[in-house]
Amino acid sequence: MFIDNGYWGKTQYLLERGLDTEVIRRRVIADNLANVDVPHFKRSEVTFEAQLRRALDSEKYVKENAVPAKLTDTRHIPFFRPLDYTKVQPKVHIDYLSTMRNDGNNVDPEHEATEAIKSKLRYQGLAQVMASNFRKMNIVIRPVG
Repeated sequence: MFIDNGYWGKTQYLLERGLDTEVIRRRVIADNLANVDVPHFKRSEVTFEAQLRRALDSEKYVKENAVPAKLTDTRHIPFFRPLDYTKVQPKVHIDYLSTMRNDGNNVDPEHEATEAIKSKLRYQGLAQVMASNFRKMNIVIRPVG
């Protein structure tokens, strides 16, 4: 885990969380596809990005709009408290509301295949950015001479 106060550590942490999320997403998609012919099966999907964006936006909002409050007691509550981006976790949600067929199953194989391709591309992109960051760090810390 790469958490520190610098931008590099935060970026690496977020890239790592993104990779973890894509692994979970691929498992969910595989489960959906494996159950495409099971009557009354309801597809699942993974949410993460919107929650992460909300947490990161809350940090910006606090920096720009925070009103300083004098906290003289541990029971005092600050006016603005940003969401902690390290606490954001990918969540698997089941879609109970839609139906694709008469048997109650709502898995669309074409949609799942498209989502699998998107997930693969996101994973590859995140992995390339992470590898690039490590190459740059290696250049910085390499001894001269």
